[in-house]
Amino acid sequence: MKYGLNIRQEGALDFLALGALVHRLDPGIIPFRKATQCQIHVSGGEFNCAANLADCFDLQTGIATAMVDYPIGDLIAERVRAMGVKPFYKRFTHNGVNGPNMATVYSDRGQGVRAPVVFYNRSNEAAAQLKPGDFDWHAIFAVGAGGVRWFHSGGIFAALSETTGEVIIEGMKAAKAAGAITSFDLNYRAKLWNIWGGHERALSVVKRIVENVDVIVGNEEDLQMGLGIPGPEAAAKSKLDPSTFFGMIDQVVQKYPQVKIVATTLREVHSTNRHSWGAVAWIDGQTYVSPTCELDIHDRVGGGDGYASGFFYGLLMGEEPQEAVNLGWAHGALLTTFPGDTTMATADQVRAFAKGGSARIQR
Repeated sequence: MKYGLNIRQEGALDFLALGALVHRLDPGIIPFRKATQCQIHVSGGEFNCAANLADCFDLQTGIATAMVDYPIGDLIAERVRAMGVKPFYKRFTHNGVNGPNMATVYSDRGQGVRAPVVFYNRSNEAAAQLKPGDFDWHAIFAVGAGGVRWFHSGGIFAALSETTGEVIIEGMKAAKAAGAITSFDLNYRAKLWNIWGGHERALSVVKRIVENVDVIVGNEEDLQMGLGIPGPEAAAKSKLDPSTFFGMIDQVVQKYPQVKIVATTLREVHSTNRHSWGAVAWIDGQTYVSPTCELDIHDRVGGGDGYASGFFYGLLMGEEPQEAVNLGWAHGALLTTFPGDTTMATADQVRAFAKGGSARIQR
């Protein structure tokens, strides 16, 4: 047993995610009020991790999610296939007028002193209609009797409706029964929770989810807002100072003693295009801190998922804890240099940067 976890050595799937697939419209540095064209990126916090692990790190991954049979669904499904992720779809039929729909995220990148702007159209979203019983977890976790090593979901999906949190709990319990490691990215989004339940409802739902979780991903704000863990009175001097985060871990573990790992990124935003970047993890009683670096940001969306997936990769491969943190830190950093929410990096690039590689030309 390593990291306090009993990670299966083999499985038909190394990693299975549960969450909503979305498409993100990206006009680049142009604000939407002046935009004339957009790039389309396929995304979803949970899917991003599965896609990164498959495409960059060559693991066998899957996504359990909703899919609508119409052209936008076809576009999204094509990208799932292209990233090498095995789909487990609950299918919905579009009525030709108002849905159900695959959600749209709008996100311009900002520039310099102008911050990025993110807003949603999740009206009549198919993923929000998912409910317990929609997935045959017994069959999914069997996957031809090979099993699943790691199961992951997140707070954005939990916030979509009164039923999505229940689907996560059902999946987590099935994963634990099948011997999989479970992880949850708190990803607290007040906009989503406020539509139907607010903060108090969020606390009650997330509490029931995290009772079934081995690994938590989330920063100080996520721990406070998602888990109700009070932060220390004295704020950290720098966003890169891990003391605030580590100061909260004892309360997390006291409340959820089965949790063995808590991890997050550290980011100091100097401008939209210039960030200082680091990462930390508490692993079975020990603390680990990555190096720090200065990032020239192309597209910041997905950087946190980039860290999580690189970190998960290190754990799944049995790397030493510090190396797992460094791999996540390196992959998250590289991901911000690409357009879109999912990786375009190679595992060799990640390992080189994690070891202190540079941006010198590769010949």
